[in-house]
Amino acid sequence: MMDSWQTIDERERGVVLRFGKFERVMGSGLNMKWPRPIETVEIVETTRVRSDSAEVRMLTKDEALVMVDFNVQYTASDPYLFLYGGRTPEDTLRQTSESAVRQVIGASTLDDVFSEKRTELANTAKEELQKTLERYSTGIIVTELNFQNLRPPAEVKEAFDDAIAAREDNQRIKNEAEAYAQKIVPEARGLAERNKALAEGERQSAIAKSTGESARFTLLVEQYLKAPQVTRKRLFLETMQDVLSRNPKVMVDAGSGNNVMVLPLDKLMQNVVLPVLPALREDGAGAAVTATARAVAPEREAFDPMRVAREPRQ
Repeated sequence: MMDSWQTIDERERGVVLRFGKFERVMGSGLNMKWPRPIETVEIVETTRVRSDSAEVRMLTKDEALVMVDFNVQYTASDPYLFLYGGRTPEDTLRQTSESAVRQVIGASTLDDVFSEKRTELANTAKEELQKTLERYSTGIIVTELNFQNLRPPAEVKEAFDDAIAAREDNQRIKNEAEAYAQKIVPEARGLAERNKALAEGERQSAIAKSTGESARFTLLVEQYLKAPQVTRKRLFLETMQDVLSRNPKVMVDAGSGNNVMVLPLDKLMQNVVLPVLPALREDGAGAAVTATARAVAPEREAFDPMRVAREPRQ
């Protein structure tokens, strides 16, 4: 009678066989059964996480050879199928997981395998593995599938490292170019806006100046029609005043002996005493040039250049 009771732990389930044929599944707690050999119980830990790892060599979509180390974690969700759905559920899991990983890696390029898409590829392989296990009725639930290590085979590792270094250099240069573009483009845009604003200001200034000159010319025409002689003389005087005010003025005096004296009138008007520039002459026989100088007396503060300019030459 002691064989008629079976205690099942919370983490376990019991598969009851009556004369070797599946009868039922025992839950946790104290369960009653027929004594042996009528009924026997197989205990399965349904909550324990099992693990299986493998290392395989695979080809990617772009025909690159890569070594893949992956790990699969699973639980026996259905104790009956786990025990009797197949002869060896662990072997079935290993084969189907390798098939799922090959399917995902074979549909991806080498860059995808070694990029951030690795996690996405692992999730896709996990989904494909679960579908295959359900098709084979293994009673297994896959909890995790991870790519622990992805590397090239030893035979091509050196070439692969060169390719990785080239890709990293390409990415680095690309990042530097983008950073330079982000720096220079705003500066160029700001300079373009500044030049545009300056050009607009010049345009407005030219338009205003042209408008003013046009209006002035119109007024001059009206005044000229009324008094041509007066207007002509006025224009002449204003033009000479404008020209002479922006140029240095000198006084030339032809003295005795063909000597020439040059006096800067603008300096004389400021009461500044300057030396007289030497006068140059050349005799008819090609002799050396002679120079003479005269000094301006300090007491000539009352010098009137306009009077001198009006006096006739002797």
